[in-house]
Amino acid sequence: MKTNRVSGILMHPTSFSGVPGIGTIGEKAFAFVDWLEKANQKLWQILPLGPTGYGDSPYASFSTFAGNPLMIDLDLLVKSGRASQQLIKIPDYIKDDGPVDFGSVVWWKLPVLNECAKWFLNNSSKEDKILFEDFKKENAEWLSSYANFMSIKSFYDKKAQDEKLSGIKTVWFNYWPQELSSCNPDAVSKWNKEHSEEIEIIKVIQFFFFDQWKSLKKYANEKGISIVGDIPIFVAADSSDVWSNQNMFQLNENGVPKAVAGVPPDYFSATGQLWGNPLYDWDEMKKDHYSWWVNRISHMLGLVDYIRIDHFRGFEAYWSVPFGEETAINGKWIPGPDHSLFEEINNQLGKLPLIAEDLGVITDGVRKLRDDFNFPGMKILQFAFDPGEAGKDGMVNAFLPHMYIQNCIVYTGTHDNETMQGWLNNASDAQVKVVAEYVTGKKLSENIARKMSDNKELCPMLIKTAIASSANMAVFPLQDLFAIADEGRMNEPSTVGKNWKWRFDTNLLSDEKAEELKFLCDLYGRNI
Repeated sequence: MKTNRVSGILMHPTSFSGVPGIGTIGEKAFAFVDWLEKANQKLWQILPLGPTGYGDSPYASFSTFAGNPLMIDLDLLVKSGRASQQLIKIPDYIKDDGPVDFGSVVWWKLPVLNECAKWFLNNSSKEDKILFEDFKKENAEWLSSYANFMSIKSFYDKKAQDEKLSGIKTVWFNYWPQELSSCNPDAVSKWNKEHSEEIEIIKVIQFFFFDQWKSLKKYANEKGISIVGDIPIFVAADSSDVWSNQNMFQLNENGVPKAVAGVPPDYFSATGQLWGNPLYDWDEMKKDHYSWWVNRISHMLGLVDYIRIDHFRGFEAYWSVPFGEETAINGKWIPGPDHSLFEEINNQLGKLPLIAEDLGVITDGVRKLRDDFNFPGMKILQFAFDPGEAGKDGMVNAFLPHMYIQNCIVYTGTHDNETMQGWLNNASDAQVKVVAEYVTGKKLSENIARKMSDNKELCPMLIKTAIASSANMAVFPLQDLFAIADEGRMNEPSTVGKNWKWRFDTNLLSDEKAEELKFLCDLYGRNI
C-alpha cells in the first residue's frame, strides 16, 4: 500500500466527553475533525465500530457488520427530524464526563433508541422512509440476520436471567431452542413474522447509526482526513456472524465450537492467551471464493479509508485450542488460507488499503504474506527501548525508528498498551535512561532521565521522534499527545470490567496544541 508521509490520532468515538454517558458521533466528533484539520493531521484511527457485548469490548461484537447503537447521537436524531425531543430524557445518574459506565448507559440509552425508532416508523418524512428502505435493500445480506439474531437473543437472554442462568455469559448455542440455534430457515422466518415490529426497530437503529457515521466520514474526507478502521481477524461466538454462517466455522452439529482461537505461551504469559473465538473453516470458505470475507472487507471500506486487521499472523497460521480447555497451552499451529484469501479479495475488490497488525512472534511466512501484498506493518515505540541492547550492534531492535522501512506505521502505543506516560512512570530507571538518551542524543544519568520523565518532557519528544521517523504513517493515541498517565489507559488485555471506559476533557483540544502538532508535521515533511 502506497501512502504519502502522514500522521494522525488514535481515539475511539466513545472517548468524547461533553455528551451524556458515552462519546457519540455527533457534534463533539465533528469538532474533533475540525481540530485535526487545524493540527494538519490526515488520519483519525478508531477501534471497531460494532455493537459491544459482555466485557464491553469492541473486539467482541454481536456483529462485524453492524454499528454500535451506543454511539448514536440523540441530539442529531432530533435535529434531523428523526426523533422527538420529548423522548430524549437523561436521568441524573448519566453524566457528561468521567469514565463510561456501560451498565448505566445500556440501561438508559437502548430503551430511548427503541422509542426513537418507533417514533421514526410512525412519523418520518417521505424522504426518510425512502432512505430507510434503500438502506435495508443495500444491507440486506447482513441486516436481516443481525436483526433476527438480536431479537431472539434479547428474548432468551431475559429468559435465562429469569431462570437464574448465567445469562450474561451464555451464548446462543447453549440455551436457544435447537430449531433457532441451528438457524433453521423455517423457524427463523416464523420468528420474524411474530416479532416483525421489534425486528424493524432494530433495523431503524442501524439506519440511524450508519446515516450519522457516513455523514461524519464525509465531513472528515472533505477536510482531507482519512479514517483508519479496525477489525479483529476473528469474530465473537455470540454473534450473528457465527449464528447465520455456521457452515463457515469449525462447529459441531449443535453449533458448539470444536476448537477456539488464542495464542501460545510466550514471554508474557506462561499459559498463553485463550480468546475463545470460533475458528473459520477455511476449506469451506474457499469453496465460494471467500465471499463472507469479501463482503466483510467491502462493507468496511464503505465506512473507513484504511483497515487495520488485528492478529494478521493468523492468516498464515492460527493457534487452535480444543474447545473446553482452560488455557491455551494445549493448542497447535494450523495453516491458514495464506495468500489465497488476499488474492481472491484483490481479484474482486482491487488492491486493498490494509494495515497488518504484525506484532508478537512473527515468522518468515507471515512477513512474506505481508510483503507480497505490500501491506504496511506496525512499529510500537514502547517496544523499542531495551537497556540490554543499548549501544550494541547499532541497536538493532526493529522497533527503533532508525531501523524502519518506509512502508510501515509507527505508533507510540496502541489501545492495548499502557499510555506512554504510564509506561514511562512504570519503566525501570535504566529503561527511561535509554529513552531519554535516544530522543535527546545526549549521554544522561538515570536521575536526570527520570526527572525528565516525571516532568512529562519525554512524551512530546517521543511523538516528535515518531513524526520524524522514516515510517510513511505515524499515529499516536490522544492520551500520549497530552502525556496522560495510566488513568487514560483504554484496555488491559485479559482483564474484564475496567476497560474501554476512558473519556477525555475536550478542552484539551486547544489551538495552541494544534499549532504545536502542525509545526512538527511541517518540519518533518508530513501532511503537506
